[in-house]
Amino acid sequence: MSDDEQPEPPHPGPGPKAPRKWTPRDLGATGSTPPGRDAAAEGPGGPADPSAPTGPPGPPGAAADTTGASAGTGTPAGPGKRPGRTGWRRFVPRWRVVLGIVLLFALLLIGGFIAGYTLVSIPAANAGATAQFNVFLYADGTQLASDGEVNRENVQLAQVPLTVQHAVLAAEDRDFYSERAVDPKAMVRAAWNTLTGKGTQGGSTITQQYVKNYYLGQEQTVTRKVKEFFIAIKLNREETKEDILAGYLNTSYFGRNAYGIQAASQAYYSKDVEKLTTGEGAYLASLLNSPSAYDVIAHPQNKPRALARWNYVLDGMVKKKWLGASERAATTFPVPGKVKPRAGLAGQRGYLVEAVKDYLTGNKIIDENTLATGGYRITTTIQKDKQDAFVKAVDDTVNSKLSADRKADRNVRVGGASIDPASGKVLAMYGGIDYTKQYVNNATRRDFQVGSTFKPFVFTSAVVNNSRTQDGRPITPNTVYDGTNKRPVQGWDGGSYAPANEDDASYGPITVRTATDKSVNAVYAQMAVDVGSAKVKQTAIELGLPADTPDLNASPSIALGPATASVLDMTQAYATLAGHGRHGTYTMVESVIKDGEKTELPSQDPEQAVTREAADTTTSMLQSVVDGGTGTAAQASGRPSAGKTGTAEQDKAAWFAGYTPDLATVVALMGADPDTAVQQPLYGALGFPRMNGGGPPAQIWAQYTKGALRSSEPKDFDLELQDGANVPVEPPAPNPSQPSTPGRDQGQTQGQNQGQDQGQTGGRNQGQTQGQNQGQTQGQSQGQNQGGLNQGQTQGQTAQGQNQGQDQGQTQGGADNGGTNNGGQTQGQTQGQIQGQDQGQTQGGTTNGGTNSGTTEGPGATTNGLAARPRGSRSP
Repeated sequence: MSDDEQPEPPHPGPGPKAPRKWTPRDLGATGSTPPGRDAAAEGPGGPADPSAPTGPPGPPGAAADTTGASAGTGTPAGPGKRPGRTGWRRFVPRWRVVLGIVLLFALLLIGGFIAGYTLVSIPAANAGATAQFNVFLYADGTQLASDGEVNRENVQLAQVPLTVQHAVLAAEDRDFYSERAVDPKAMVRAAWNTLTGKGTQGGSTITQQYVKNYYLGQEQTVTRKVKEFFIAIKLNREETKEDILAGYLNTSYFGRNAYGIQAASQAYYSKDVEKLTTGEGAYLASLLNSPSAYDVIAHPQNKPRALARWNYVLDGMVKKKWLGASERAATTFPVPGKVKPRAGLAGQRGYLVEAVKDYLTGNKIIDENTLATGGYRITTTIQKDKQDAFVKAVDDTVNSKLSADRKADRNVRVGGASIDPASGKVLAMYGGIDYTKQYVNNATRRDFQVGSTFKPFVFTSAVVNNSRTQDGRPITPNTVYDGTNKRPVQGWDGGSYAPANEDDASYGPITVRTATDKSVNAVYAQMAVDVGSAKVKQTAIELGLPADTPDLNASPSIALGPATASVLDMTQAYATLAGHGRHGTYTMVESVIKDGEKTELPSQDPEQAVTREAADTTTSMLQSVVDGGTGTAAQASGRPSAGKTGTAEQDKAAWFAGYTPDLATVVALMGADPDTAVQQPLYGALGFPRMNGGGPPAQIWAQYTKGALRSSEPKDFDLELQDGANVPVEPPAPNPSQPSTPGRDQGQTQGQNQGQDQGQTGGRNQGQTQGQNQGQTQGQSQGQNQGGLNQGQTQGQTAQGQNQGQDQGQTQGGADNGGTNNGGQTQGQTQGQIQGQDQGQTQGGTTNGGTNSGTTEGPGATTNGLAARPRGSRSP
């Protein structure tokens, strides 16, 4: 019975009743049966014959049911026509239609399968099975490098240990021996996961992967997938499972230019495949999923991911009963050996080629296996003249000064990157001493702390978010903070946090600008709380740091730079500041061509990541760092410059990040054992007792920037500052109950190379003398250089609660001689309204390479100079 037919109501009374004819339901214009007339009594032409018997009335509900059924039909049906369906049933196809569609679809599938199986034949091995060269070019079209010379050596399946075979199956296709050539369910599942955003996943069996590797190619097209499907089915009928597995092991790419399990065994463990252990086989099997990502030597920061994949493989072997639980428990991770790069990629070429490959695969422009088959002509953004300038700057400043007599020198590593802020193009990169000697690219690794080069992001975030101090004052370059050493941050509910300043120096009340010049940890930790550490983290990401940067955590310590962003990451962020807050993803590739066809590249559409006022006001403060702070060595570039120094804990890395209006560059010196890769302090490296960003990193930056921009005219910064950036913000009133300690003087004298002492450059002396006497002393010094003598007058004020006095003194400097400042002497006298007089004398020692030793002597206290400073936490 169809949905349109209604069941006949039961007929009361004795004896059977003859079935009545079917009649159309015609409700008329009113939509209901006329009163006094049985719906069944109407004939096809209208009302029934009055003489026709109507029969006894049905049960009470019958008329209602009949009327209700009639009303439910909606519009009246025409004479002799079957009434149409209403409501949601109108949109549901009849079962006959559905059955017809299913049968038609099945016939099409069967026909298509027969046609595909008949028409698609097993082809000869493709060109990818013998891989071509990729050619890499500089931006001007000259050749940078080529990576060819395929490393492949086929072996028989019997040569591969059974545990290694099982490891590969556990990683890629655990049901290989029992399943068909293709797995439609896995293919559908992979497609669904990809479409729903769970990541691009493979649904191919080992047979399908072998077909792709050996007979077809890596292109992600529907045509290739269809061919792969039919060839896999045919191959499964014509070859044994053992032959297919052997072919797969000999054609798969394992990274390090190794094609096949034998080449991979040599590349990672320097042994033939027959000698591989279970753990080693499991690691090589892990690489099949993502060779570059799981190479723990090339990318040390990815070791946790590689370990997780390795464990997945071993656990799969146990699950399939290919490995005992006890043997699994005893298996330890087999760290692979060093990379043995090809000679054609010596020097910087290998670093650049690998960085470009990472850019192409990381941005999903070309997948790794496809790129490995070769045949691409890749024009990079690297400019040869700037690349050469970078190499020369590092050679002159670091490599030429390394000595075998200094143990620390063997640990020195240098990384650098340079970006055009206007376009986001990487113009130069320094990866290390030589790709054939040190494989890890120091410009892209993410395992060294960035230190105080992170602090500008905190201030940028403060301006972006219109942040205020704990007592409600707006945060500007002139806002006064408490720079007391180990001062606990206020307003943080995550526990006590009281960071130490460099060398445990205390500064008392100090402006943000000066705190930036001197890289005061106490100030910036408090500022991170005032802004909100989560907001600081977000601003850093908006400027260009990856969201998954290790140790980029939302806490007050974020201001001190525990995050381990790469040099390239930091260059992006500083390029955003140089570009007035506009940020676009960096690029290393101009074009990619294969067989005359161009590969589409991501668009480089910059966006306003942070406000221009925030970026420009940060730039104005970083100019001050170069003019008179910790980064004065950068002045040698001869360009208007802004920058920030940074030092990691225990001097394991020293950074200088800076920019001109048209070039952003970051340089880092890193300490790492060449044998174990364990991070090491740089104490004593290059002959410096301590390593900081204002030393060799800033010097490399200056020489490179000068050479890279030698053909262009200097440009000035065009800045739009935040409101109030030039207006002093008064500190809160001092606490009268705070005890005073007269006669105590804490000070610090810092000297720099090339005759510079506390803000002096060359023969010009413009600096500040700051001290504290339980309050604040600020002075300004202006002098002249006459015959090598600097003479000046210093006048200042000392505030101690409500007591005021004056400082008057005379500074006489010695001769400048190759960066040495000898015999400088300062005599000063402080006269206050109460508690008598304070007399002190400062004698400066020799400045050599930016280090100044001296003492401050006075009746109240004695402070040792830099020579005796403790090796504690550092920030510059």
